[in-house]
Amino acid sequence: MLRSMFAAVSGLRAHQTMMDVVGNNIANVNTTGFKSSRATFQEALNQTLRGASGTGPATAGTNAMQIGLGSQIASIDGVFTQGSTQMTGRTGDLAIQGEGFFVVGQGNERSYTRAGGFGFDESGYLATPGGARLQGWMADQATGAINTNGAITAIQLPMGQTIAPKATDRVELLGNLPADASAGDAAATPPVPADVFNTSITVYDSKGEPHDIAISMTKDAADNTWSFQPSVNGTDVGAAQTVTFNADGTLNGPGSFTLEGVDFGNGSATDQDITIDLGGLVQFGGSATAEARSQTGSAMGFLRSFEFGADGTVTGRFSNGQTKLLGMVAIATFNNPAGLVREGESLFTVSANSGEPIVGRPGAGDAGSLAPGSLEMSNVDLAQEFTNLIIAQRGFQANSRGITASDELLQELVNLKR
Repeated sequence: MLRSMFAAVSGLRAHQTMMDVVGNNIANVNTTGFKSSRATFQEALNQTLRGASGTGPATAGTNAMQIGLGSQIASIDGVFTQGSTQMTGRTGDLAIQGEGFFVVGQGNERSYTRAGGFGFDESGYLATPGGARLQGWMADQATGAINTNGAITAIQLPMGQTIAPKATDRVELLGNLPADASAGDAAATPPVPADVFNTSITVYDSKGEPHDIAISMTKDAADNTWSFQPSVNGTDVGAAQTVTFNADGTLNGPGSFTLEGVDFGNGSATDQDITIDLGGLVQFGGSATAEARSQTGSAMGFLRSFEFGADGTVTGRFSNGQTKLLGMVAIATFNNPAGLVREGESLFTVSANSGEPIVGRPGAGDAGSLAPGSLEMSNVDLAQEFTNLIIAQRGFQANSRGITASDELLQELVNLKR
C-alpha cells in the first residue's frame, strides 16, 4: 500500500524541481546572455514481484511482474540556442552571432560568458560588471601585428595612448591646369605676366612638426609645358621642374619628382625625401582645379575612441586622424557547451564533461562573429515556460491526489479493526 504513496512523493519532488527550473528561467527572461534550462524525468527503481520465465515443454513463457517506485530527475540541461540581438549603440557592448563564449578572467582564473556588456575600469581594461576582464590578444605596438597563436591576455585600451608621428614622404597633386592659360609676354609694354597657379599643403617632419610645402605652377612659352617650383616654409627647394602634357590633355611627364634631403630647419631628426606625385594632373579647357590633395605624414596622436569589428578586431582612432589596430577579442568554443558549470553572474566554468576550451578569433572555425554595439538577450521562450508551468502544476496536483487516495486506503484498512 505504501508503494503508491512513496511513488507519489517522488513525483512531487520531481515536479517541484521542474517548477524551480521554470521559475529560474522566467526570473531571467531579461538577463543579458542568459541560457535557459530544462528538467527531464526518468523512472526510478522497480520492485520485481516475479521474474520472467522462458517457454517450457508444456508451458508458455511469462513476463516479469514489476512495480515502479516513482520518478526522479534525469538531468537539468542547458539550452544554448541563440538569443535575440538588441541594438544598443554602446561601444563596449558585444554580441556573439553563432557559437562560442567570451573569455573573461580574474587573476589566473578563466570564466566564459555570453553576456557582452563590457565597461572600462580606471586602468582602461574592458571588464564585466563583476570585474572580470575581457581576454584577447593585444597588437604589437610597433607593427600592429596580432599573434592569435599566442597566449591570451586582458584587453587594455587606455584613453590618451599615443601614436608616433609619421614623416611625410609623398604629396599627391590632382586636378586640371587650364589649356588656355597664358605664357605671358615679357617683350610687351608693359610686360604681360604668365599665368601662375599656386597650391600648398601641410606636411610633417620626423618629429611630427607641421610645415607648409607650396608649389607654384607657371605656364611656359612652349605648348603644353609648365614649370613647377616647390618651396618649403616660403623658401624655394631646388630648381623648377618642367612638366609637359600631351595634345589630348593627359600628362606626358614626368609622373613625379622628388625633393631630396629637405631640411625643415628646426632640428628635425632627419632630412626627408618627399616625392611629389603628378599622376592625377590633366590639362583641359576650363578653370584651374589643380591642388595638393593629400600627403602621407601625420603629427603625434592621442587615442580618442575605438571600435570593434565583426572579426573581433579593436581599432583605435587617434586625434591626428590616423587609425591603428590595437587588439582582438578571443572567442572560446566547447565540444559540449551543456557540460559547462554555471557560476552565477552569467559566468560558466569548465567541467570534466564540457571539454577544454578551443580559443580562437571570431569567425574562425566554429566560433561565431561579433555584432558590435549590440547585446544578446535571454533565450527564454515565455510561451514555452508558461506551458511548462501548467504541466508542472498539473503533475504536482496529480501526485498529491495519489497521496490523498493512498491515505484514504490506509484509513479503510485501519477501520477494519472496528
